Amino acid sequence: MRVLLAGALVLALASASLAAEDLSFQDLEESLTCQCGCGLTVHACNHLQCPSAVPLRDEIREQMATGKSREGILQYFAAKYGEKILSAPTASGFNLTAWITPFAVVLLGGAFVIVTLRRWARGARRPADPRLGPRPASAVASSAHEQIFERELKGFDES
Repeated sequence: MRVLLAGALVLALASASLAAEDLSFQDLEESLTCQCGCGLTVHACNHLQCPSAVPLRDEIREQMATGKSREGILQYFAAKYGEKILSAPTASGFNLTAWITPFAVVLLGGAFVIVTLRRWARGARRPADPRLGPRPASAVASSAHEQIFERELKGFDES
C-alpha cells in the first residue's frame, strides 16, 4: 500500500512540474509574430540582428521574470503592440467570424451542389409530359449525321 501511495505522490509531483514547465521561452516566441515584415514568428525570424525580434526576445524574458502566466504575457504584448503581434488570432469578436465563415461557406456550397444534383437526377427520370403529345419523328433523327448513323445500323443488322 505504501508503494502505491509513494508512486501516486511521485506521479503527482511529476505532472505538477510538467505543468510548471508549460511556460517556455520558445513557446512564447512561437506565439508572437515578428514586426520586421518578414511574416515569421519571433522564434523563426531569420534576420541577423533583427530590429524587431531581438528586442521582443528581451521583452519576453523580462515578462517571464515577473512570473506572469503564458496568457498574461500574451495579453501584455497584445495590449502594447495590438492584436497583430499574436501569431494566432484570438477566437472572440470579429475574429470568431473570420474563423467560422470559410467553413460555413464550404458547407452551404456543398449543400447547394447536393440539392442541385438531386433535382437534376429527379428531372432526368421523369417521363415526358403526355399533354405535349408524341415526339415528332423529325426530332428523333433530325440531323444528317443521325440519319447516316441509322442507315449504317440497319445495314449492320442485315449482314
